[in-house]
Amino acid sequence: MSFNLDKFVASPSVEELDSLKKSEIVKVAKHYGIEFQPLMRKDEIKRYVLEYLVDESILPSTVLETAITVPTDNTFELKRLETEMNKEIRLKEMEREREREEREKEKEEREMQMQREEREERERREEKAREQEFRLKQLEVGVMKGSDPKIDLDTGIFDVSKHVKFVPKFQEDNVEKFFNHFKKLGEQLKWPRDKWSILTQSNFTGKAQEVYSALSIEDSMNYDKVKRAILQAYELVPEAYRQKFRKYRKADTQTYVAFAYQKERHFDRWCASKKVSTFDALRQLILVEEFKRCVNDDIKTHLEGNKADKLSEVANLADQYALTHKFSKVGRTQNKNKFRRPNKKYGNSSGTTGNSGSQSGSISPTNSGKKQPDSSRQKNDQVSSNKLPLKT
Repeated sequence: MSFNLDKFVASPSVEELDSLKKSEIVKVAKHYGIEFQPLMRKDEIKRYVLEYLVDESILPSTVLETAITVPTDNTFELKRLETEMNKEIRLKEMEREREREEREKEKEEREMQMQREEREERERREEKAREQEFRLKQLEVGVMKGSDPKIDLDTGIFDVSKHVKFVPKFQEDNVEKFFNHFKKLGEQLKWPRDKWSILTQSNFTGKAQEVYSALSIEDSMNYDKVKRAILQAYELVPEAYRQKFRKYRKADTQTYVAFAYQKERHFDRWCASKKVSTFDALRQLILVEEFKRCVNDDIKTHLEGNKADKLSEVANLADQYALTHKFSKVGRTQNKNKFRRPNKKYGNSSGTTGNSGSQSGSISPTNSGKKQPDSSRQKNDQVSSNKLPLKT
């Protein structure tokens, strides 16, 4: 049996309302102008209708007592609360994760610091042990006899073989440290400067050994030249330090503290290789680098071959190079134009075709009665062979 809205409005009852479907109760609620949410359940809408009918005195108030109690919870409110709760939980989880990462980072930094301190302490102990061993050797072979410990007692000359064992170990991954350590030992133990190259080469390995073997006998006896060649072979020159500083990037597995430490180390090595110790020197270093970055590649290459460290000197060298190459280009252009054969414009071929045969052997009026030079005759012969008229 179909629902009749007019019949229900004329005689509403709880029994008939209970028998209605949700769509039919919605029609009743709309008829009475009752506000409700379309997503509400059937029982919630029915209760709104009953409350309206009671308020309008259409039905007695007792119907509300017997009516089914409808939960007053709101689905949307529950969802909102649930969303807020989940959001709060996620925020707390993120905070805990951030705290955990910070703790791990601090732990890693402490471990790195401890490893660095242990390494430095170990190196200090090893250096101190070598110095003590050498001093004991001095006391044993020289000092007790009142002679110079550097000099062999039998021959009266410096015996390199007795001092080789005190030379630091050469490490290809830290060449600069080897030379710094060797210099310190050489000065403390007062090794003769002319023997330094022989002492250092005794511990060379890998590429350093190859570079030393390639040096001339004269250069191999000069410690400064040996050191410069080795550092250059390992690219430990100012330009290499600069490029390492500029191009060094953080690795994915590297902490920012470790990255900052390495970046600072590259910068310090760059400054040390350029002997930068004052603010003005640092200022000139940065200005010269920026100047070279802004000029052409050919000028930059020219500047790299010079050891100018001041901006004014670099600028003067660049101007001299640009001026020299400007005149050089002009000279080449003039020489090229000088030896270029000029283009001869001949007469209209249509007006001289008939006389080409007679004119091919004739002599120019300006040269009549005169003997032409060999070069002129050769040109005329060439023109005649090409059947081109001479210009009169």
